[in-house]
Amino acid sequence: MTSAHRRISARVSAITGSATLAVDAKAKALRAAGRPVIGFGAGEPDFPTPEYIVEAAQRACAEPRYHKYSPTAGLPGLREAVAAKTARDSGYQVGADHVMITNGGKQAVYEAFATLLDPGDEVLLPAPFWTTYPEAIALAGGVPVPVMTDERSGYLASVADLEAACTQRTKMLLFVSPSNPTGAVYPPEQVAGIGRWAAERGLWVVTDEIYEHLVYGGARFASIPVAAPEIADRCVVLNGVAKTYAMTGWRVGWMIGPPDVIKAATNLQSHSTSNVCNVAQAAALAAVTGDLSAVERMRAAFDRRRRAMTTLLNEIPGVVCPLPEGAFYCYPSVKQVLGKHIGAAVPATSAELAEVILDQADVAVVPGEAFGTPGYFRLSCALGDGDLEEGVTRMGKLLAQAK
Repeated sequence: MTSAHRRISARVSAITGSATLAVDAKAKALRAAGRPVIGFGAGEPDFPTPEYIVEAAQRACAEPRYHKYSPTAGLPGLREAVAAKTARDSGYQVGADHVMITNGGKQAVYEAFATLLDPGDEVLLPAPFWTTYPEAIALAGGVPVPVMTDERSGYLASVADLEAACTQRTKMLLFVSPSNPTGAVYPPEQVAGIGRWAAERGLWVVTDEIYEHLVYGGARFASIPVAAPEIADRCVVLNGVAKTYAMTGWRVGWMIGPPDVIKAATNLQSHSTSNVCNVAQAAALAAVTGDLSAVERMRAAFDRRRRAMTTLLNEIPGVVCPLPEGAFYCYPSVKQVLGKHIGAAVPATSAELAEVILDQADVAVVPGEAFGTPGYFRLSCALGDGDLEEGVTRMGKLLAQAK
């Protein structure tokens, strides 16, 4: 079929829908139909947004100034507050002109790639990776280059791994710590080493820091432009309020980068969405200027749950799960279960195994194929303790039958 007769563009036809959202939607539909499904799919805190944030939004609704268009790059007060919050939380000192507010973290991801990549530019993408990254890179004309890691390395890519994947066409490294889907957290000295290597190579670094506050045990979050200041002028930091403040539905994120990059991204946003919802921005302003006490309560719950989930998963024959140091996910290997009989089924892939678990145990998980690494599952720890224990126990009873 010629392009003149194609109903959907080749560019958009190549996009795969979000696997995590698809699993979550299927779990909700089955529950609505009466099935007792427990869903581990969506990366969404089970807590309500803190009340002081909701109250700020309610006040904003009554203010006429928020009923009108506002600057594309964000409310000036919020841009300043994000700069101040970034200095407070990561030590990265930037001005408000380095900040652009976006419609959630996903828009920040897309606009960072769209602003920096030309067709054919390669992006080093440590795997496992969040499902949206390769799609957004490809939409921008870039070429995602997976850099494989596994549980033996703690899902951490070394400088040697990155160097081996680098070519003359490499323009960018996507760096994520803490990681979705693995929960891996790079030690500060490794963050610094990777940042220095990228600077020496003349690469751009896009770093997603959405889980910066969700770090546990002895692990420490380190922001790459702070750990390696030499990369700062070629670094874009992505973040938002969704995970830290239980605000996934409010859709407020941001990009932090050199002013020329922010100006170009703002031009792009001016022709796509214009300003972010003013009421949501007012809520985000309350979030980033408030203290972190509510955040700490949620972090303590996720800490408890990630330890409980890891213990339960490792008790299942054939399942191997490192203890995640950050975010709110476990990423177990199920490779030893594949190819075995589970009742009448003989799942050969983690995607097939996930279907069997949903059909026979009413438990929804996201298979590793969605994250570039078949043979694994991602399970969110961000659900109630009772559901977490019940869901993993159900899965364990089913997989114990594998022969």
